[in-house]
Amino acid sequence: MVTITQRVSLVLAGITLMLSGCTVTEKPIDSDAQAWRAYDRINELVGSNEPVRGPISLYEAMARALKYNLDQRIELMDEAWKKKLSDVSELGMMPAFDVGGGRNWRNNYSGSSSRSLLDGTESLQSSTSSDRQTWNGELSASWDILDFGLSWVQSKQNIDEQYIAQERRRKVISRILEDVRTAYWRAVSADRTHEKLIKLEAMAQKALWQAAQLEKRRNVAPLSVLNYQHDLLEIQANVQRMQRELFFAKKQLAALINLKPETPFKLVLPDRTAVVPELPGSAEQMILIGLKYRSELRESSYRKRINERELDKVLLKNLPSFKALLGLSYDSNSYLYNNTWTNFSSSVSWNLMSLFRYPMERDAVHAEAGLIQAREDALVMAILTQIYVARARFIRLSQELNTVRQGHEVQERILTLTEAGFKGRMISQKDLVQVEMKSILDEVRYDTAYADLQNAYANLYASMGIDSFDLGNTDKESVAMIAGKLQEYWTEEITTLPQLVREEGEKQ
Repeated sequence: MVTITQRVSLVLAGITLMLSGCTVTEKPIDSDAQAWRAYDRINELVGSNEPVRGPISLYEAMARALKYNLDQRIELMDEAWKKKLSDVSELGMMPAFDVGGGRNWRNNYSGSSSRSLLDGTESLQSSTSSDRQTWNGELSASWDILDFGLSWVQSKQNIDEQYIAQERRRKVISRILEDVRTAYWRAVSADRTHEKLIKLEAMAQKALWQAAQLEKRRNVAPLSVLNYQHDLLEIQANVQRMQRELFFAKKQLAALINLKPETPFKLVLPDRTAVVPELPGSAEQMILIGLKYRSELRESSYRKRINERELDKVLLKNLPSFKALLGLSYDSNSYLYNNTWTNFSSSVSWNLMSLFRYPMERDAVHAEAGLIQAREDALVMAILTQIYVARARFIRLSQELNTVRQGHEVQERILTLTEAGFKGRMISQKDLVQVEMKSILDEVRYDTAYADLQNAYANLYASMGIDSFDLGNTDKESVAMIAGKLQEYWTEEITTLPQLVREEGEKQ
């Protein structure tokens, strides 16, 4: 027979075994394995992209960025996550259904004993009301009105969070497209002038060597030779600076369209055009459009609505709670008169601390509302500044492009006359080299000025938050389909935007 001491020892041994299982250890992360996983993951992501089959146009570059850019993919997944959270919060309005069961066992009977006198003889009698082994189960449904109200308000807030995620995705898409346009035009300038810059640097090196020989032979006045060398070194420094700036443009573009930096690709080199895009409207009209379409302001409006509903949550949390429960129970105990029964219960509870907590929580929500409004005021001022700066920059760059274009035309005429004079032995080779260098530099400046104007044109509409084109689900569309939509927008629909801006401004 097991003694009390043995039973206590068994219980203590069981407790010790359970406590020893609560000790948790974990190995540190393997840095080498992590690096290889990250490397393989990037290779997998890049390898799943549509391959580049030819020179990349501007719209294909924008399409690849929208389809494969990782920043845009983050916002898309964040939007999907917010949608899942909204679905989960709606379940909180449903009753809670609980199901449970268990088995009870003991090594002897549970009961009581009594002593009685029968025919003058004392006897010991025992009784029990439970089997040594029983099974039980329960199915219940409970519903708390307070939880229902809180879940309803939370669902509304989660829907607004989903809208905020959409606005953030709009903002990221707008930034990506603007960055792609900037990198693309600079990469076009790099491709178009790469060979010319190499030729120009080679010419400068050769001319410097020739100038050094003239200085040694003293065939030319020293001051004239030194001035010539100084001009050549200045041209060479400009060439190297341009090569450095334009070299990284293609690398940046590759990153934006999710290509590896070492991936070779060519670009479609569009013809230069003298047509300057039209300003969409007056400064006031553009500001009104920006205040209507900018994603940051829309996000602020949703934040305000979330804050207003937070007041409802604070009020509901501090109201009395009413809870109702309906359940069906079963017990296998053979001594019970009824082995199955239905039960219903209800309860009301109220935390009296709510009387003190509610005013403090309400004031905290009001303080957050003031903070949101202050941020919105600062945001409005920033948007006004961005629109004014984008408009002024576009006007200034339009004027600069016109000046650069006229200077380019004049320089081409100078080069033509200089080449003719050199053939007629009226102009020295030194002067011809200087003119040729200036002509190539002038052409690079022309390309750069044209690229800057195109970027300013895109920034003009980005500052107003206009992105009315519907891209749909880019994951299910090919690069060519997305590129077609973008080209249609920028070549057809964009021409109607100045009229849209004016009409919207008149409505305001």
